[in-house]
Amino acid sequence: MLDNYLKVQAGPPKPSSILKPNIFSMPPGTERYVIDGQSAVLIAIETGDQITIINDEGGQRCEILVCDPNGKIEAGIIGAATHGDAGGLKTLLDSDNQSLRGLRMGLDARGIDVAQAQAVHLFEATTPAKTEAKFTAARDGAVIIATPANIMDFEAQDTATPITVIIKRAVIKSHMRFELPEPLADPLQSIRVHTQTAESFFVKAGDYIQIIDVDGRQCSDFECFSARKLDSGIEHALDVTTTRTLMGHAYPMPGLHAKYYDQEMVPLVEVVQDTCGRHDAFAMACTEKYYNDMGYPGHANCSTNFNHALKDYGVAPRRGWMAINFFFNTCIDDHGVMHADEPWSRPGDYVLLRALTDIVCVSSACPDDTTSANGWNPTDIHVRTYSGQETFQRAIAIRTTPNSEAKMTKQTGFHDSFAKHTRNFVEYNGYWLASCYAATGPIEEYHACREKCVIMDLSPLRKFEITGPDAEALCQYAFTRNMKTLAIGGVVYTAMCYEHGGMIDDGTVFRLGKDNFRWIGGSDYGGEWLRELAEKLGLKVLVRASTDQMHNVAVQGPESRDLLRKIVWTAPHNPEFDQLGWFRFTPARLNTESGTAFVLSRTGYTGELGYEVMCHPKDCAEIFDAIWEAGQDHGIKPMGLEALDMVRIEAGLIFAGYDFSDQTDPFEAGIGFTVPLKSKTDDFVGRDALIRRKEHPMKKLVGLEIDSNVDVGHGDCIHIGRAQIGEVTSAMRSPLLKKHVALARIDVAHSAVGTEVEIGKLDGHQMRLPAKVSETLAAFDSNKERPRS
Repeated sequence: MLDNYLKVQAGPPKPSSILKPNIFSMPPGTERYVIDGQSAVLIAIETGDQITIINDEGGQRCEILVCDPNGKIEAGIIGAATHGDAGGLKTLLDSDNQSLRGLRMGLDARGIDVAQAQAVHLFEATTPAKTEAKFTAARDGAVIIATPANIMDFEAQDTATPITVIIKRAVIKSHMRFELPEPLADPLQSIRVHTQTAESFFVKAGDYIQIIDVDGRQCSDFECFSARKLDSGIEHALDVTTTRTLMGHAYPMPGLHAKYYDQEMVPLVEVVQDTCGRHDAFAMACTEKYYNDMGYPGHANCSTNFNHALKDYGVAPRRGWMAINFFFNTCIDDHGVMHADEPWSRPGDYVLLRALTDIVCVSSACPDDTTSANGWNPTDIHVRTYSGQETFQRAIAIRTTPNSEAKMTKQTGFHDSFAKHTRNFVEYNGYWLASCYAATGPIEEYHACREKCVIMDLSPLRKFEITGPDAEALCQYAFTRNMKTLAIGGVVYTAMCYEHGGMIDDGTVFRLGKDNFRWIGGSDYGGEWLRELAEKLGLKVLVRASTDQMHNVAVQGPESRDLLRKIVWTAPHNPEFDQLGWFRFTPARLNTESGTAFVLSRTGYTGELGYEVMCHPKDCAEIFDAIWEAGQDHGIKPMGLEALDMVRIEAGLIFAGYDFSDQTDPFEAGIGFTVPLKSKTDDFVGRDALIRRKEHPMKKLVGLEIDSNVDVGHGDCIHIGRAQIGEVTSAMRSPLLKKHVALARIDVAHSAVGTEVEIGKLDGHQMRLPAKVSETLAAFDSNKERPRS
């Protein structure tokens, strides 16, 4: 009888499979804390809590103080014994490290005196990566976990690295999901905006406003008014259209484009810090009409909640409020359609604003549970305000992987030296770098690099120390170049690829010794990848980040050698300065044997004769001053990112995210010379795929000469007739060559020298720029005679 009915899928429906970052997917009652090298954290513990301490990259020492609720030091609370003085923690607390301010406040609040404290010491310099130590709390109290380290010795490679702490709570507190993060300073106001409500508050000019997404993926609408205008009966709210027009950004970010304005172009607030980086300034706060039209009459909405919250300030109600929609993930696509998705924000993410005049503010916790706007689960928002006397550096957050902790934008050790010449700093790869300089500008900086010499900050380059008996084996397998032929004191430019042949990164490998290497690339993930490979293969090797221990400037240009010769001293067993060949490096000192130590390499990213100088951040000002003073007779100029982009494109040097990605192999990126498929006899990651891709190429990176003065941009389409056959990856107008040149990835069928193509503007068809494929990738000094000289 059942044969007379349709066959159906048996059983109940299956839930959607969704992979989310660990912070959303950890078991209930589990907390994770990541402590950077040379830092510390205080965590409250309760009876039965399990504590796991993980040495992420290996080789990092750890100190633990344990105290009871009254502040008395007692290691037995976690079943441990002390091993000696807490000297590392004391040194950290005595430093001027502003990131430890919350820790100092926590110690004072609990009456913890570390002056005579004895600590539990964990781990050694040789401790392997991922080594764990586990403890269980026998009583309530607190643990202070520190990651002390000395200043890194560039040759010993004893860097400072992070430690991860996992707390598994014995008692799961069901009434709350995530703890409110520690204040950035002593709050003036602490305002809880409960789910589906709004709160208003007053902020004085100069004071700070921190809007916190407590549980993550929760939108918060924000509006504000000039208090002086309100006193005069003028209700000019923050206007997002005016703001977008003046700032040239969809939503302001810390840096030059940071302010929000009212309709009369009066600045009201500026963004100082932002840990999320994804908001909305296109739409209104949600309204009664929005929910009515969806079929949810009577649903709570932010505009009505704004009206109730602003009533005490005499603000007239509105059917719908324009607002900044913090943590609301919307965008406008290529077809002009606005769409939304779940927010990017994590628990504890925040935006820190500064009031530019006395303002009346209102913040909501959006009530939308009808879409993914709040991750289908509306939660609370928390607002804190701080005194204008506090100092907060401008910063945004980046994450190496979805499971990484956010890292805020930093100033390099050279920042103050370069800041004497410009205020025009932009965020680049987690640091503030100068875009150009006030007294020169990019064109003059470009000419200084080509004709005299320049100094530029390249500290954001990521450095990793690779040490141990299997260091060479890891490098040989992870990089495309042959590491077995790399001499001590040598540097080699190489690619790092995935199994499918797509590039992870490009960069340089330094060989410091038989089992000692240093990788310098553009991405934090390069180090993660190396550690993943080492763990997968069971290799005895440590891969430890040293970016924050080694900052660097590039000194580039025809007179760079004459400049540096004046100030570089090298030991007798190392090359003399004039013996340092292209792609070689040496430890060196400033002026004399007793001078400040640094590492000097004959490398660069400009296509010119040049060097890179690497030193500890504490020595950056001294190193900069020495180079600057010696450079006065050589026409030295500081050079920013705009001029750097010009010289590197002109020299045919590639840039991640523009000229290559994980969809691009080294051959398609124009650096096929880094893949010695015939001479390297050892296997390496992606080799089989690279052989296949080399034998059957589809795209090729070429140089273009453009017969037009119209600007060409990254991503502009390239056509032959109707068909698109490629796209521009990088372009610039060459002051020396007096023409526009570009790097472009095009179909191999049209990559022959002299092939005439057209660059599409507007929609790619209504306006075209004639161009032709040039003989070489580099428009300038294609034989690299200048850097070799």
